[in-house]
Amino acid sequence: MSQTSEANGANGADENADGAQPTINILTQYIKDLSFEAPNAPGILRGQPRGPSINIGVNVGANALNDADGDFDVRLTLNASAGEGADRLFHVELEYGGVFRLQNFPQEHLLPMLFIECPRLLFPFARQVIADVTRNGGFPPLMIDPIDFAKLFQQRMAEEQARQQVQTS
Repeated sequence: MSQTSEANGANGADENADGAQPTINILTQYIKDLSFEAPNAPGILRGQPRGPSINIGVNVGANALNDADGDFDVRLTLNASAGEGADRLFHVELEYGGVFRLQNFPQEHLLPMLFIECPRLLFPFARQVIADVTRNGGFPPLMIDPIDFAKLFQQRMAEEQARQQVQTS
């Protein structure tokens, strides 16, 4: 067993100054808010147009729950609409959360973990909720394509930097 820990150290495994490995645990997952609207049902269900435009919005939020434990509430918000105006087929909103325990991560790694890795872990479950609710609403299940949370995080950080530059000017 000591050979394994020595091998991990020799291979450059991420450890903090105390030698403890960073860990991430999902303590719980939950639906905070779920809304489904099919404003033109049942009439629209009989003559569904082919290929309606589908708009999808994504947002990620995170809050510390108890700094001593390293617990964070991470929420993934997904909005999806099919069709527009009088031809709207459906609109679904989901706020799906998880409580994560992040331990032994360097401070500079916390934000990427909270806004990239945690939502990446939540996404398959939120995607399934959206697919189920649209199917149960009488439509083909909406299978949202995978989301690049790293790209969303980079865009968010760039917007924040631009906002700070405007404020200091």
